[in-house]
Order: sequence, then C-alpha cells, then structure tokens
Amino acid sequence: MTQTRRLLLSLLLCALAAPAFASEGGEKKEGGEPYVKLAPVALPVTDNGRLINYLFVTLRINLTPKADVNALRLKEPYFRDALIRAAHKQSFALPNKRDKLDEARFKQVMIPEFTKIAGAGNIAALEILAQNPKKSMN
Repeated sequence: MTQTRRLLLSLLLCALAAPAFASEGGEKKEGGEPYVKLAPVALPVTDNGRLINYLFVTLRINLTPKADVNALRLKEPYFRDALIRAAHKQSFALPNKRDKLDEARFKQVMIPEFTKIAGAGNIAALEILAQNPKKSMN
C-alpha cells in the first residue's frame, strides 16, 4: 500500500510540475528580441520624377529591451505612413538595378524617421524581411 501511495504521490507531483516546465519553455521562445513587424508596403520606384515600378517591402523594426512593445505595435500604421511619405520624396531602389532596394540608404533614412515615432533609444535595427518588385526590370 505504501508503494502505491508513493507512486500516486509521484504522479501527482509530476502533474503539478508539468505546467511550470511548459510555461518556462514558452517564455524562452517568446523571450527573443522585441519587434514591430510592418505589413507589406508598396514603395514607388521613380526615374527623373516618372513612376516606373513598385517595390513591395516587408520589414521588421527590432526594438531595444527597454521599449514598450505593446505601445509601439499600436503605432504600426504611423510607421507605415512615415515609410510611404519618405518613399514618395525619394526612390529607395538601387540606381543601377531598379527592382532592388538600396538597403543601406533605406536604413539610413528610415531609422531616424521611425525614431521620431518610437522615441529615442527604442529602435535597435531595421530588418528587411522581403522585397518584391511589381515587375522585373531586367
């Protein structure tokens, strides 16, 4: 009888400990870098003021650990608006390959623009997840 009780007690302890271990694993999966992912945005590609194509860009704004992720995710429409406004002032396509994004120039322009929305010290980096032209320029 005592062996049966020990077995039942062991099973009970395992059952109680399982949710704690499961949540610990879940926290590690979610505990990555905080970010705001922008839905795909169509950026115009121009040549001498003439529209010649669109680049559909999906990006992720990586945030610093001190950033309020939930508040900044609510500002996703403002980030998209800033991106579209900047893209209408200048083309972010490479000059010699108009179906590719000039990533260095893009980040140089957009990080300060996004910082105006997010606040100083909240943006760690920009990550371009996808870029697809409307039509191939080759």
